[in-house]
Amino acid sequence: MAQWRKGVKERAVGKVISDLTISADGYSAGLNQSEKRPFGDDGGDGWGDRLHAWMFETAEENQAEIPRPEEYGAFIMGRNMFGPVRGEWDREWKGWWGDNPPYHTPVFVLTHYPRDPQPMDGGTTFHFVTDGIESAFRQAREAAGDGNVSIHGGATTINEYLAAGLIDELRLHIVPLTLGSGTRLFDGVPPLNLEQTESRAASTVTHVTYRVLTAR
Repeated sequence: MAQWRKGVKERAVGKVISDLTISADGYSAGLNQSEKRPFGDDGGDGWGDRLHAWMFETAEENQAEIPRPEEYGAFIMGRNMFGPVRGEWDREWKGWWGDNPPYHTPVFVLTHYPRDPQPMDGGTTFHFVTDGIESAFRQAREAAGDGNVSIHGGATTINEYLAAGLIDELRLHIVPLTLGSGTRLFDGVPPLNLEQTESRAASTVTHVTYRVLTAR
């Protein structure tokens, strides 16, 4: 179980989990991400068509593997995952998910630019954290109580938390295609010891769960 850092608390209660779809060469998004193509170039028509097709084309086959927001008491995500706005918050943007996002719990968004919390329908409130990943972690852990915390993405944010030793479990959905470039899981992360706890192959994706042990 992931330890808290700097003496805030010795150990967290619930798990800290990252659940991510990646290509066979480890990319969670291709190049040229944009508002119309938030997952960049993956060979589809947009919105991560090829990377995330497994969630829709074979829903019954993969039903147990589809991420469930209700499993978590709080979420952490990077600003790029929240939306395409860069720099100052000079455009009204409330996320990709409409007025009732699927989280229904606090979401902590990493950013360099202050912004007031954004309450949404259904119990989701986006909180914008400007003082780093550990501050976001402490706030999410407090908000989640005994529940799990999701380091929700994208891969750059997950890599930061892996490097800091703050993730307990990786749930990866590996799609049989290669992107060759883009945003890649494990970039900049020191070598890790991972224990494979589950693995299941489906027709269009392989689901693998790793417990994160220690840095080598």
